Amino acid sequence: MTSSGGRPAAGAAVLRTDITEALQDALLEELATVGYGRLSIEGVARRAGVAKTAVYRRWRSKLEMVLEMVSAVVSRRLTPVDTGSLAGDLQSTFDLVTLALRHPLAQQILPDLLAETSRNAELGAVLRGAIRQTQSDLVRPILNRAVARGELPEPVDPETAAAVIAGPVYWHLAVAGTPLPPDAPRRLAAMAMSALTTVAIH
Repeated sequence: MTSSGGRPAAGAAVLRTDITEALQDALLEELATVGYGRLSIEGVARRAGVAKTAVYRRWRSKLEMVLEMVSAVVSRRLTPVDTGSLAGDLQSTFDLVTLALRHPLAQQILPDLLAETSRNAELGAVLRGAIRQTQSDLVRPILNRAVARGELPEPVDPETAAAVIAGPVYWHLAVAGTPLPPDAPRRLAAMAMSALTTVAIH
């Protein structure tokens, strides 16, 4: 609530951006360290160097805090690069996905939260929705450009394409825990190119 002069009204809570950012960083660090099950508002506040009342002014519970913070991070758009060809776009996208999945959020936090979704339907709905939207936003422009250039005869379902692109990288980095060889993006892009072309033809 603000006064007529644009300043916060007397008694209104002012949610400082720097504190909110510190809490987001602290939340991600706590999730990576202790997991969702042992996560506490007190622990996040302590790591952020603020009173726990600063957390409760923003969120009513740890679930609400995690839903907002993690979905915001997951939903950050990865901008696909228009290289002029589907093969080039796919290799560029594999580079982006590999970089994103090497982040601690993906390697430490995301598997823990996905496991938690089997016990928490609300968390599962929000998290999966954010992941699907991010994947769709990433691959849809690539598919549309490929159709416009005549490289694909018809549009491919974005979720199918996202599974083809993100699946192998996620398996290596987050599930199997094996590093990707330097030439992996090139080889995976070639495999994805073949798979997407086959799907579009059929």
